[in-house]
Amino acid sequence: MTDKGFSKEERNWQKKLHEVIYEADTRAGKIFDLVLIFIIIISIILVMLESVKYIDDKYHYVLLTAEWTITILFSIEYILRIAAIKNPKKYIFSFYGIIDLLSTIPLYLSYIIAGSQALLALRALRLLRIFRVLKLVRFLGEASQLKRALKNSRTKITVFIYTVLVVSIILGTIMYLIEGEDSGFTSIPRSIYWTIVTLTTVGYGDIAPQTSLGQFFATLIMILGYGIIAVPTGIVTVEFARQGNRLHINTQVCPNCSNEEHQDNAIYCHKCGHKLNQ
Repeated sequence: MTDKGFSKEERNWQKKLHEVIYEADTRAGKIFDLVLIFIIIISIILVMLESVKYIDDKYHYVLLTAEWTITILFSIEYILRIAAIKNPKKYIFSFYGIIDLLSTIPLYLSYIIAGSQALLALRALRLLRIFRVLKLVRFLGEASQLKRALKNSRTKITVFIYTVLVVSIILGTIMYLIEGEDSGFTSIPRSIYWTIVTLTTVGYGDIAPQTSLGQFFATLIMILGYGIIAVPTGIVTVEFARQGNRLHINTQVCPNCSNEEHQDNAIYCHKCGHKLNQ
C-alpha cells in the first residue's frame, strides 16, 4: 500500500484515467474528446428540438429517452473526472466543474422538485464544455494565445468602456436638450439609451430625432460609432500579435491541482509543483 491507502495498481488506474479524460496527447484521450464533442452537440440539438412544441408533442418519449441516456453518460463522466484527480475539490469548484454539474442535474431535479422544469434550460450550458474539450494540439496553442491576449488587454478595454460610457452620457444629455420630450427623448436615461444604440450601430428605430439639428447631431454620432467599434478589436489584435508563438503549450493537466497550459517537456506543474503524467 502507498500513501492515503491506495495501492500501486489503484494509482496506475487513476493515472491512466486522468490521461484519457483530462489530456489529449494520447490516442485514447483524443478519441474521448471527439466522442464527448459529438455527445455535447447531440444534447444541444435535443434541447432545441424539445423547445419546438409540435416536435415535442409527437416525439416526446423518444426525446426524453435520448435525454436520459445523455444525462446518465454525463453523470458517469462527472464522477470519473472526480475520481481521476487527487484533489477533487479543485475540479468540483472550478469553472468547468460547476458548468458540468449545472448542465447535468436539471433533469434529475425536474423529477424531485415540483416546478423545477424551468431549470431544464440550463442544459444549454453544455455547449460551454466544448471550449474545454478543444484541447487537441492543433487548437491549443491558438486558444492559449488568444486567452493571454484578452487577459493582457483587459485594462485597456476597461478604460475604453469607461470612456464610451462617459461619452454616451454627455452625448445623450445634449440630444435630450436638442430634441426634448416631443420627439420621444423623454428623459436623459432614455436619451443615453438612444445614444448607445446609435453608437453601436444597432439602430432599433424606436426613438429617432425629428429636428434638423438633432438629425445632424445623430449623423455625427453614427460616424463616431464606426470608429468606436474598431478600437477594442484593434487592442486585442495588437496584443494577439505580440504574443506570437512565445510558448508551445501542450495538453498536460496537473493530476493534483488540474492546472493547464504547461510547456512541452515540462516535468512538474508550474503552479503546485506536482509531477505531471509523462
